Amino acid sequence: MECYLFNNCGHTIRKQRFDKLLSSKEYRLMTMDEKFDQSIRIILSEDLPKLRQSLMQPPAEGNLISPQTHFKLGLYALSQNKPKIALLYFGQARKKFTERKDKDKANFWLYLVSKDKGYLKNLLNGYHVNMYTLAARDIMKMKYPKTITPKLSPARIGHFNIQDPIHWAALKEKLFSGRYNLQHLADEYKSDETIGPYTYIKAKASNFKESYFPMPYRNIMKNLSPKRQALLYAIARQESRFVPASVSRSFALGMMQIMPFLVEDIAMKKGEKIDLDEMFNPYKALDYANFHLDYLTTYLYHPLFVAYAYNGGIGFTRNLITTQKYFRPGAYQPYWSMETIQNEEAKEYGKHVLTNYVIYMNKLGQPTRLLPFLESLTTPSKTDKFRQ
Repeated sequence: MECYLFNNCGHTIRKQRFDKLLSSKEYRLMTMDEKFDQSIRIILSEDLPKLRQSLMQPPAEGNLISPQTHFKLGLYALSQNKPKIALLYFGQARKKFTERKDKDKANFWLYLVSKDKGYLKNLLNGYHVNMYTLAARDIMKMKYPKTITPKLSPARIGHFNIQDPIHWAALKEKLFSGRYNLQHLADEYKSDETIGPYTYIKAKASNFKESYFPMPYRNIMKNLSPKRQALLYAIARQESRFVPASVSRSFALGMMQIMPFLVEDIAMKKGEKIDLDEMFNPYKALDYANFHLDYLTTYLYHPLFVAYAYNGGIGFTRNLITTQKYFRPGAYQPYWSMETIQNEEAKEYGKHVLTNYVIYMNKLGQPTRLLPFLESLTTPSKTDKFRQ
């Protein structure tokens, strides 16, 4: 199979000309072509049953398949009831992944398929706080890893306006320039008012081996229920790392990263007139995010689904969870659903927010473990109104 032609022709030609079984020798040879990685992704996304079947065999040693595609092939192998092939691909993914969180994901899936707790021990030795490391500690009945919630003085940082996107852009340039000692740079922003930039710089200074979970704005947050506090903190940490002047590429605004159209909709419902610059005020951002969460939690009771809706919209979330193949009882659920969502951003966002939520619930004095939340995802009465 000529990968360049396959990758660049239309589906009709691919179906007519290329959908044929590949021998093990042909397949191993194809996996040594770097263009075959794109071919695999096309095969998995289109109706090419013979080529899909061909993927369910071992690749060549030293193959050029990316770790991300190895992982996708592992999931596909499970959908075809081929756990041995899945283990092979997940193992290849773990070997090739470079980021700790991705290696954690591969280790967790190797455990799910093999039930070998040795893979969980690999997760216990990691420094990254994520869904996989918390789940591993739940399964092994261990304490969660240490996280840092600094308590800083209320001193004002005169040279930095937390509500000014230009000031934040200038600080980011320093942060990523490589010209500054980040520990010293962090000390310049060591204040309760600038706890977002401070903890962001500290985390980067440690190469993200130290996990910071700030809890600012206690004067207003303490008036909310622990669950709502945890949810707001979880979202703020993922959206902006508590930087009030954040502006995304899609022009989401402020610490809670609310899109302008949603800001205007909330303002109308609250009977307010608002200037979009007000979203850089963290108290206003929290107020509007809390109002929006009142709406989302009317229909969604689970923090993962609320996170999907906050990121991708409630319509996206409704369509996702009412699709029969997602979040239903079955082998490898709910993890298989969480990994196969097509919206890549929402997929990863949801994992992060759910992890943050569990950490913050514990910091708020509410003993909470991740595993019960994961196990409840296939029980609609516990998660949402749409599937009742």
